[in-house]
Amino acid sequence: MNLKDPALYLNRELSWLDFNQRVLEEAQDKTLPLMERLKFLSITASNLDEFFMVRVASLLRKENAAPDASGLTPEAQLTAISQHIHDVVARQYSCFTRSLIPAMEKEGIRLLTYEQLDPIQQAYVDKYFNDVLYQVLTPMAIDKSRPFPNLNNRTINLFIELATDETMPVRTVEWVEEEGRWRIVEDSGHGPLYALMQVPTIMPRIVKLPSPEGQHHYILLENIIMAHIGRLFLGHTVTRTSLLRVTRNSEYTIDEDDSNDLLDELARSIKDRRWGYPVRVEISKGISKPGLKLLIKTLNLTTDKIYEINGPLDLTAWMTFAASKEFAHLRNVPWPPVQPSDFLNQPCMFDVIKKKDVLVHHPYMSFDSVVRFVQEAAACPNVLAIKQTLYRVSGQSPIISALIQAAENGKEVSVLVELKARFDEENNINWAKLLEKSGVHVVYGLVGLKTHCKVCLVVRREDDAIRRYMHLSTGNYNEATAKIYTDIGLFTCRDAFGQDASNLFNVLTGYSKATDWHKFAVAPGNLRSTFLRLVKEEMLFAERGQKAEITAKMNSLSDVEMIQALYKASAAGVRIRLLVRGICCLRAGIPGISENISVSSIVDRYLEHNRIFVFGGGGQTKVYLSSADWMTRNLDRRVEVLFPIEDADLQAELIGQLEISFADNVKRQEQMPDGSYQRPGRRGRTAVQSQFEHHKRAEESTVEASQKML
Repeated sequence: MNLKDPALYLNRELSWLDFNQRVLEEAQDKTLPLMERLKFLSITASNLDEFFMVRVASLLRKENAAPDASGLTPEAQLTAISQHIHDVVARQYSCFTRSLIPAMEKEGIRLLTYEQLDPIQQAYVDKYFNDVLYQVLTPMAIDKSRPFPNLNNRTINLFIELATDETMPVRTVEWVEEEGRWRIVEDSGHGPLYALMQVPTIMPRIVKLPSPEGQHHYILLENIIMAHIGRLFLGHTVTRTSLLRVTRNSEYTIDEDDSNDLLDELARSIKDRRWGYPVRVEISKGISKPGLKLLIKTLNLTTDKIYEINGPLDLTAWMTFAASKEFAHLRNVPWPPVQPSDFLNQPCMFDVIKKKDVLVHHPYMSFDSVVRFVQEAAACPNVLAIKQTLYRVSGQSPIISALIQAAENGKEVSVLVELKARFDEENNINWAKLLEKSGVHVVYGLVGLKTHCKVCLVVRREDDAIRRYMHLSTGNYNEATAKIYTDIGLFTCRDAFGQDASNLFNVLTGYSKATDWHKFAVAPGNLRSTFLRLVKEEMLFAERGQKAEITAKMNSLSDVEMIQALYKASAAGVRIRLLVRGICCLRAGIPGISENISVSSIVDRYLEHNRIFVFGGGGQTKVYLSSADWMTRNLDRRVEVLFPIEDADLQAELIGQLEISFADNVKRQEQMPDGSYQRPGRRGRTAVQSQFEHHKRAEESTVEASQKML
């Protein structure tokens, strides 16, 4: 069995694109409410933006690197990515223009061009341009004294082609190969001249119009500008106006060893993100060949980086539109989160946690319990210290407010704010500064590592002892994303867990090098070896003829060593079931290698985000939760925590959650040996939608607990 055979592995980038295709299928699903479909379409566009800014940019820097496990060089990956995404973009816009727009029109929602406006609407738009837009717009000519301007990352820009009056001198653009630049030359003929203008980002992109009763009419901001473009170029004739949007490399590199102040260095680096080199340019259909040639030369593009768009650029703008209150009837019926039954009518969370471990399953259970835990700790006179890791937090975080209140109440508060959380760096920098000003001890993590674990430790003085209470989670301390991400948190005061949590914070904030963990496995120390040992144990059970099985749920699976361990276990007879939402580089169902492995993925109204690992062989079931996926970055380059669930009832609860997910025949898809995904057959079977079942179970547990209190 040659486990290095490239045929055994799927490429990471193409696997992620397949996941995004599954999201696109939700937008194409006509059984979903209209605005849910529009939301999913917007998500696919947002996903692609980040994919280009991070993954494509990374491949462009590694074009001469060795092939990956699937045998593809960076150059081959870029070629395959370009082919795939050009096809995806065509399907995105087919869905938007041929399906969603007609469906919106049936609901009285119309997206109009300027030419389609009635007199009242046209007068409204004209006034809006004259009174507001005209004052804000900045046309930028391209000539000898005004070179091609920098285009901000992911902004929409008008590319304007003009002719001039015969009485005026005409400048035309000429490429001088030996000089490697564009040169403006005088000419007695007519143009073309070129100019650029950014569509303002401070204005609403989708402008609501006066509409007949029961109707909702809109026009895009760029269409308003284009209809009045002549006002901005008096003395010239606008011959053509196109739209373009540049996506830039958004990776940054900082030398943490040589940086005197990581916060300031990072703040400077993320500002440079606006000016990274272009990795994609989206252009509206209709641009002239000379205009396109100018863009290619100036932006140093290759044709595979250009995406000609048949529709409005930047579909991410429709996310906010789909969430509008006036369209609530066109979205899913809400599933309000319930309060965890263990904390119902309990005045003190610490009294509950002292008696038993408590699991909370978000968003089916409210995130308020997590916020309340920190708030009670901040207010409780017996609490001596609070220590917490923060990876991604919201813009108006009640967790941050509670930590500040705790510091003001005289408690020792230490917070690790991970400044390098991608695309949340600026938000985290601001929070770090605010916490420091409030008297909180703030650290920024370990050099060379991201701190991704989710741990909150509360040290409390009680009559009999000093006791440590903890919240450990698979997801972030972010009440906003907790409404749309599925995650699981554990409240506990087990002493061994408390010792490990204290040791972890000593590592994160000081110079301690903890090597012995009582219950935790921690990356980059022993997490990889722990997972490999647990897989090996199941393989040994199978070889002895004992029951051997692994059930795991995660976001991504791409680490080659973990995949090889699973292949060996499968070949030994271990039954392996995997729920992997996104990237999966393992191929399931290969005879003799992975025939005992099944891989499923669920895409539904909530983002599947929790990580659950069950090792069920040898007559003793072991259940774990973690912040880590089976990716190399999680196992080797991040601080992550794996922690066991030791309460038998909670173990059964988590195993039950997994079984519900595997029973899903509505939103679950199964991986085929070629790497594609298919929905399981439902003929003659009752429909099971796992997220609905999780919601129903959470509701029932709360109702049952409430009735017992009567």
